[in-house]
Amino acid sequence: MENQTNQYKPVSLGEWMLTILLTAIPIVNIIMLFVWGFSKSTQPSKANWAKASLIWLAIVIVIYILIFVAILGGMSASSYQ
Repeated sequence: MENQTNQYKPVSLGEWMLTILLTAIPIVNIIMLFVWGFSKSTQPSKANWAKASLIWLAIVIVIYILIFVAILGGMSASSYQ
C-alpha cells in the first residue's frame, strides 16, 4: 500500500502547460489523448483527464452528426414541396 501512495505524485504546472499546448493542436490532440489515456506510464490523474476528454469529444461528435443529419433532412424535405 505504501508503494502506491508514492506513485501518485501531482502533475507539475509545466507538464500541464505542455499538455494544454499539445491539446490545442488539431489531430495531435486526439493522438495524445489516446496516448495519455491508455499508457501505463501516465500519471493516473492525467490518464483519467484524458479519458474524460475523449468521452466528451465523442459526445460532441455524435451531437454534431445528429444536428447535421437533422439540417440535411430538413433541407431535403423542403426541396420536395
